[in-house]
Amino acid sequence: MAHPNAHPVIAVQGGGTTAAPTLLGQGPARIPTGGKIRAGIKVLTKKAAGEPKAQAIYEQGVAAGHSFEQIERAITEALPDLKTPLVPRNVPWFTVRAQDFPNPEVARAILEAYGEDRGEGRRLYRFPVVFPSDYWQTVMPHELAAWGTHEKHYWSQYSADGRVRHCMCHASVPVDETGRRTIRLFGGRKTVIREDNGGLCDPETCREYQQRQCNLTGRFLFFIPGIRSISAFELHTNSFYAMNAAIQKFETVGFLRGGRISGFLDRQRTPFYLTKKLMEVAHIDEQGRAVRVPQWIIDLEAPVDVTALLRDNEDTETALVQAQLATQLLQGSSVAASADPPQPAPADS
Repeated sequence: MAHPNAHPVIAVQGGGTTAAPTLLGQGPARIPTGGKIRAGIKVLTKKAAGEPKAQAIYEQGVAAGHSFEQIERAITEALPDLKTPLVPRNVPWFTVRAQDFPNPEVARAILEAYGEDRGEGRRLYRFPVVFPSDYWQTVMPHELAAWGTHEKHYWSQYSADGRVRHCMCHASVPVDETGRRTIRLFGGRKTVIREDNGGLCDPETCREYQQRQCNLTGRFLFFIPGIRSISAFELHTNSFYAMNAAIQKFETVGFLRGGRISGFLDRQRTPFYLTKKLMEVAHIDEQGRAVRVPQWIIDLEAPVDVTALLRDNEDTETALVQAQLATQLLQGSSVAASADPPQPAPADS
């Protein structure tokens, strides 16, 4: 699986992908993000719901458009005994909150443009997206990662040849020869291969993965038609099913469009759509039994006429052939025109 820090390549106009070396390193550009759309919501635990103060803070925070992290922090500050007052809840809509965007007006614009009222207030159930790169690994970066309170402890990253999946971690901060003063680092903390597990990412033998401390995490990076922003938006997901199904869609569309998944899909400016679909998801319970539970899973739609995409490819190929023939004819005419004209033969004396 691709790691978001593994220098994904962004396609640029003209097909060039080579990046010039700079002081900050040689590597392709990355997609900057400027706001999050969330896949679900968080609600009070049964214990927290029994506390009137926690209930009031939660309701006020939701009404004010605060993020769930802000709400949870406010609850734990007011009630220190509630260590984890909120738990995730799977819902059929996406959460769009003002505090998840540098410009809160963007959240309002998204809901106004694409929100629907299906009886539970105005929610975002389905919205159009366009992707800024033709590489699905760039617009859907993902990894296995073990997070601490403030940062990642370990994460997966493939080797340069794509054959080995390594387990990475932050390097220790070096100190000077006195051993008392840390060395000032240029470019941030360094990353190294984790030593205590041989440097390999193997979930079946990984202590953190087996204790559910390390999990699959990914995100979609996209623009939304009609929503003005120079930075992309992101939608995080931990669902293997959602990401695996999206990869199949990306590869299918790319095959039909000559390797392209960026921009609108056809001449009618058809975008991809992100929505949710209720699916029965299988998982192994604590007793080792396979059980199936219904869940709302992120679904990537490509509502496009496949025959139109095939026809577009045919038109492109025909245009290329015709252009090549025209070039040959023009070059032939040019050669004939530039040749020295034949000289008349000398008259017989």
